Amino acid sequence: MNSKQKNFSFILQNKLRIYVTFVKYKNNKCYIRVVIVRMKNFFNQFDFQSDQLFNSLNSTEKQLVDIVMETLSIKKGAMLFYEGGIPTGIFQLKQGRAKKFKRGFSGQEQIFYIYTADDVLGHHALLGEERYQDSCEALEDMEVNFIAKDNFLILLDEIPRLKQAVIKNISHEFGVLANTIAVLAQKDQNARLAIFLLLLEHRFSPDSENLNGIDLSRDDFANLIGTSRESLGRSLKQFKDDGIIKTEKRTIYITNRERLLEFLDLELVT
Repeated sequence: MNSKQKNFSFILQNKLRIYVTFVKYKNNKCYIRVVIVRMKNFFNQFDFQSDQLFNSLNSTEKQLVDIVMETLSIKKGAMLFYEGGIPTGIFQLKQGRAKKFKRGFSGQEQIFYIYTADDVLGHHALLGEERYQDSCEALEDMEVNFIAKDNFLILLDEIPRLKQAVIKNISHEFGVLANTIAVLAQKDQNARLAIFLLLLEHRFSPDSENLNGIDLSRDDFANLIGTSRESLGRSLKQFKDDGIIKTEKRTIYITNRERLLEFLDLELVT
């Protein structure tokens, strides 16, 4: 039975992403299937949520933070911090993206996270009074807000609400890293690819009805899902041949989310 199928998605109350599939058959009979996927919890399991650190502050507290922030321009490829470096402060991305990664014994990168606008980073090592255990590199030209170490520690003393938010965030990020490691260790390559395609699409356009493509170099994508560039290329070709994705140069667009969701252990309401 031949059919024409069209998929699209939209956001409902910023909580549920609704996937709608229209199927029309040659005899002009058609049906509509609506798949409601409770994606919010799934995304939260892999989202540091550090962009929310300052959200709970009142206007006076936010002014205290703004006073000690310094805006810096960071070029693509520059390091915000590097493994073994000494923390001098924290960063908040104003625009642009950066990757958090660690090099293995062979020198191979393993990317654990892609930071986007408003994310806060660098506070773990600073508060732990230890050297950085990983590195962070700009994936494109960026603007960041920088708060020097002494000023940040003063803010934590003067704003109990901020201290509570930082403690909560550090605990949450530990869980995110545990979930990421579990995916890398327990899922096969196509499942890892499917998961990170959904995660990156959400991170690059979290509240948009017109979802953006996933613009990431093949080397970085391979290092994110824990494989070689050549092996990633074979999986992308398979997904493309199966009609799950399409590509324009290096940008990837998801064309059939239902097929991707089959790789996830999610309870679907249909």
